[in-house]
Amino acid sequence: MFKNVIYQLLPVTIMIILFIFSSQPYEEQNIKPAMNQWIPVEWLRPLADPIHFTYHGEEVSVETQGVDGVIEFLIRKSAHFFMFFLLMVTLWNAIHKTWRLPFGRELLYALCITVLYAAFDEFHQSLTPNRTPYIGDVMIDTAGALTGVVLLSIFYKRLH
Repeated sequence: MFKNVIYQLLPVTIMIILFIFSSQPYEEQNIKPAMNQWIPVEWLRPLADPIHFTYHGEEVSVETQGVDGVIEFLIRKSAHFFMFFLLMVTLWNAIHKTWRLPFGRELLYALCITVLYAAFDEFHQSLTPNRTPYIGDVMIDTAGALTGVVLLSIFYKRLH
């Protein structure tokens, strides 16, 4: 019984963490000052120089964002991907441990909840000062969730 509560609390905890971060203006989440203080970011220039693309109508490159800006962008988007991967996996686990449905249905329910939460998260950001919602972030979140689906499916097939 206690384990089931833990399994259910994990995705809820992740959702709360995501909600808190979505409630913060960008200035409170800006990691560039700390990065510049603790990491010699210029050493990463050779890795960051080739990065050049447009995201949400803004160019992401060393020329427009600086080395620290490109690194921060990659960290923030990787965090989106990873957190929604984690949400997907913990949701599946909670559903699996609680309801014992067919595997495919458990995955589908967990994926739908994760993607809906990603959309809600972006809507919530629209209510936060200096934050803008963007469908591209929902797509990154969904990619993280789909990665969870693929990995869970691989593990499931190997175990059965």
